[in-house]
Amino acid sequence: MLALEAIVAIGVALVIAAAAAPRLRIPLALVQVIVGVLLGFIPALRDVQLPSEAVLLLFLPALLFWESVTTSLRETRRYLRVIVLNGTLLVFATAFAVAGVGVWFGMPWAIALVMGAALAPTDATAVGTLASGLPLRQRTVLRAESLINDGTALVVYGLAVGVAVGSAQLTPLSVTWDLAVSYVGGVAIGFAVGFLGAYLRRIRITVASNVAMIMTPFLAFLAAELVHASGVLAVVVCGLLMSQRGPRVARPEARDQALSFWTLTTYILNGALFVLIGLELQVVVRDLPSGDLGFGILLGVIVWIALIVVRLAWTFITTGLIRTLDRRPYQRTLRAPTRALVMNAFAGYRGAVSLAAALAIPLTIEGGAPFPMRDLVVFVTAVVIVLTLAVQGPLFPLLIRWARLPADSEADERLLAQTEATRAALAALPDLAASLGVDDEVRDRVAQESEQHLAALQADGETADGAETARTKEQYRRLRLAAMQVKRDTVLRLRDEQRIDDTVVRALQTQLDLEEIRLTGRQLE
Repeated sequence: MLALEAIVAIGVALVIAAAAAPRLRIPLALVQVIVGVLLGFIPALRDVQLPSEAVLLLFLPALLFWESVTTSLRETRRYLRVIVLNGTLLVFATAFAVAGVGVWFGMPWAIALVMGAALAPTDATAVGTLASGLPLRQRTVLRAESLINDGTALVVYGLAVGVAVGSAQLTPLSVTWDLAVSYVGGVAIGFAVGFLGAYLRRIRITVASNVAMIMTPFLAFLAAELVHASGVLAVVVCGLLMSQRGPRVARPEARDQALSFWTLTTYILNGALFVLIGLELQVVVRDLPSGDLGFGILLGVIVWIALIVVRLAWTFITTGLIRTLDRRPYQRTLRAPTRALVMNAFAGYRGAVSLAAALAIPLTIEGGAPFPMRDLVVFVTAVVIVLTLAVQGPLFPLLIRWARLPADSEADERLLAQTEATRAALAALPDLAASLGVDDEVRDRVAQESEQHLAALQADGETADGAETARTKEQYRRLRLAAMQVKRDTVLRLRDEQRIDDTVVRALQTQLDLEEIRLTGRQLE
């Protein structure tokens, strides 16, 4: 029954956190961690732990896949050099810097490197949750970096654990070979499974098409792991490929159903991870000897500061080198202001992946002796995660305002796409009507509606009439919403009078819901 109790408790925690976060005006992820800590005081939940295997094999593929599908591939290509550097070399620099701090505090080198590898990658879940207020450019770089650095960190982590338990030796050749297999194999498998997934999206049965989509990231992860390649990279490449091919092959019903499913599922998985982190803190503190508690907190604070300093130094050093070596005019257009670089240094959030890696450390080494300082490594990792969420999280919106980042061009691009699409449809209407055998009256009606839509789009783009247009659009929206509420009330009254069936109510409600979402533009909160 403990599993069922934990599921119910996590669900309740998600509801409480979602309701409390806006009132407390602190990041939702931090509230979820706090609620998880409070759940740990319930006796029945004191032994609930974050399952490292579930994070790496169940949560991670699903979350990485949806992050990849919803990431801007154009911006990823544009800033690919920075993303690759941060997702590979910065991981090495961070792992060895943290290891150096651990050695300075008296930890054996191999154990310190395990801790460094666990804390090296930024967490896609935390970045996606806490960096949502950034413009597209900065948000894409951070998300793409967090998508690929897990693969690098897990390779380093595996090698470090092998050295720590005495089953492997860390050499430049072994590291190079493992990374080559990890990256090349992961990318190749990601492409193969991505093409397969895009082909399966052609299935005309909506549910079957989306079941195939759900299985795709797990297939990519499994196939890569079987050949000792990076399952993380396989999932990311698969997701990026399907994000490009999916709109051409999937049916509208399948896309609509998939969006609803993935939006809700990833919200639940993200929230559950943060709640489980809070629950795990109770276990970690209990497992650590009382005499090491102060030392562990001090080491965690120093490691957290080191992570920020390393990221800050790396950002300015690599930026300076790129600007010195690459003076092309195009490169100048990609340059970020100094304040944006400083803000980037504080965006290195750690999360569930780091804690899962720490919890996955073996209990014993070769010969059966306990793994040295395992509890300390897990505790320090938990302290760093809490500090990134509790300190960096609330400060990040202030840093975004301080950085004065340029506004996104997304609204202008959306207006451009709508305008050009409407013009193209208007121009094609006569030929389409003729080929489909449509009456002139119907053709003229569609043309009139399209012309009205185009006129509204063009009026919206004219700044001279912007205030009046906004006022008119708001009045139109409010009137339409009020009229839709009357429709809902009427439908329910007819149902209550038993003049229509519940199936009719559901069909009409769905139609009205979609129309309201289109009018309000509301997303999942």
